[in-house]
Amino acid sequence: MGDGAYAVLTALGVLGTGLVAGVLCAFSTFVMRGLAALPPARGTAAMQAVNVAALRPPFMAVFLGTTVLSAVLTTVTLVTWPDEGAVASVVGGALFLCGSFGPTVAANIPRNERPARLDAGGAEAAAYWPEYVWGWTRWNHVRAVASAGSSLTYLLVLTG
Repeated sequence: MGDGAYAVLTALGVLGTGLVAGVLCAFSTFVMRGLAALPPARGTAAMQAVNVAALRPPFMAVFLGTTVLSAVLTTVTLVTWPDEGAVASVVGGALFLCGSFGPTVAANIPRNERPARLDAGGAEAAAYWPEYVWGWTRWNHVRAVASAGSSLTYLLVLTG
């Protein structure tokens, strides 16, 4: 399983899912804690700026590229079902697609939409801020763990 295009794609899967896991882990372990410690107006304004910055090509290329790569690896594995690493590859793809990309689309992005529409210094933003931080971070933990698990399972494909 260590040769050819499949191995290269799997190695890129290790790298991509690992990079995403690192970014998400940073947010869960200290970025959101730091923002939560700010007064609600400042925290909301900072998160609004972070959410705009996250949509720029460097992060989007890594995140969406890894999503596409995970889908391709999963599809190729299901079609060819190689002798070694097949289960780990499918698990890695499922972890990233269902545990990182899925919650991003279903939970974190919708949570980002409400603060984006609010006046950061307004009463509604101040009231919503603690709920936002808690819910967004909870789902981000899921995404971070799933991305790290995906990276580990892709690594097992290469070493198995």
